[in-house]
Amino acid sequence: MLSALAFFFVMTSYYIIRPVRDQLSGAVGSQSLPLFYGAVFAVMLLMTPLFGALVSRFPRRQLLGWSYSFFIVCLLAFVPAFMAQDRIGARELGVVFFVWVSVFNLFVVSLFWSFMADIFSSGQARRVFSLIALGGMAGAIFGPLVTKLLVHVIGVAPLLMVSALSLVASLLLLLRLSAGHDQRPDSQADEVIGGSLWAGVKQLWSQPFLRYMALLMLFGDGIGTLAYALVADYAKAHFADAVARTAFYNNLDLATNLLGAVLQLSLTPWLLVRRGAGWGLVLPSLVNLILLAGVALIGSGMVSLFGYTVPLLLAVMLVITRGFAYGMTKPAVDALYTRVPRETRYKGKNFVETAVWRFGDLVVTSAVSWLRMLGWGVGGLALAGAGVAALAAVVARRAGWSPDLAPDEHTAVKPSPVSNS
Repeated sequence: MLSALAFFFVMTSYYIIRPVRDQLSGAVGSQSLPLFYGAVFAVMLLMTPLFGALVSRFPRRQLLGWSYSFFIVCLLAFVPAFMAQDRIGARELGVVFFVWVSVFNLFVVSLFWSFMADIFSSGQARRVFSLIALGGMAGAIFGPLVTKLLVHVIGVAPLLMVSALSLVASLLLLLRLSAGHDQRPDSQADEVIGGSLWAGVKQLWSQPFLRYMALLMLFGDGIGTLAYALVADYAKAHFADAVARTAFYNNLDLATNLLGAVLQLSLTPWLLVRRGAGWGLVLPSLVNLILLAGVALIGSGMVSLFGYTVPLLLAVMLVITRGFAYGMTKPAVDALYTRVPRETRYKGKNFVETAVWRFGDLVVTSAVSWLRMLGWGVGGLALAGAGVAALAAVVARRAGWSPDLAPDEHTAVKPSPVSNS
């Protein structure tokens, strides 16, 4: 319950700043996204060894406290910058804030799940991670609701102060969780993980499971970023001010997270417990394949969503695909990380979920811009996405039963044999 409540506040904080970030991309359109993601990728490459050094040197409690405190201070420091957004410029502020939110994801969201994988066993993880993720999904719904309520009253910049307060609450709960776990005889909280600061990069080449995770991250990112680029163009064309763009992105997040919550209350816990975490990777890939093939066949008809008329591709890709990613894929991935060594949980996992992720953002946004200059329409892009989803389904099956994963505690699930080829 404490873990779920802590994740509720983490995701509330994140989903308050998320539409604040996205309205900047909506102000400049998709042509500036390669610049945003290029800057993010460069910073992620620099941050990876720094994060590895911190993990190698400091125990878990100090790493949590210092990381979260740093971002609380940063949120407050960004308030005057957003109050001067019109003078600074959406493009210039967007580069800086995009980079910062990506580092936020590394040290706040990803570190949370590394901590969860550290204190729960594999069997416990499949029973409770969907419930903890549900707490986060509640925060991911509550955050947009708070934003929807306040953005027209207090504006964009003060929302960052609300996000900071939520992050303070999550830090206090995580420190209490860590203190309680430290008292257990098998606790490793006071032990530094040690190892090389580049271990996350090295493990990507030496461990099959991490390679599969990296490929899945790239494939999933290809589908999600395609939709994100098209949404940015739509927002630029239809919304003239920061408040309207923030409200629009906030409503899309709300629809996505409601779907994720429904999955975490119904299908996801049944699937992870009865069939195993591997199927939590395979099923969303198959859903993406079916949806993209349908969009390629029927085109980009217009649908109504929260009072906005948007292309069908945006509604399908941004809501349904992301809903499955948050409501099923994420709990399954984090459950699988309980079956790898501690160093991999922190360094390898965070490298895949930051540097590899942002590399995919850069490649996909650049490719979309290039293909659109060549005259590719929505149907062609959706067909290419369907091919990527098919590859993702194959890789997901191999990842869920990778030979280098520790044995699963759940005896009822018999892993399917997968060759190493």
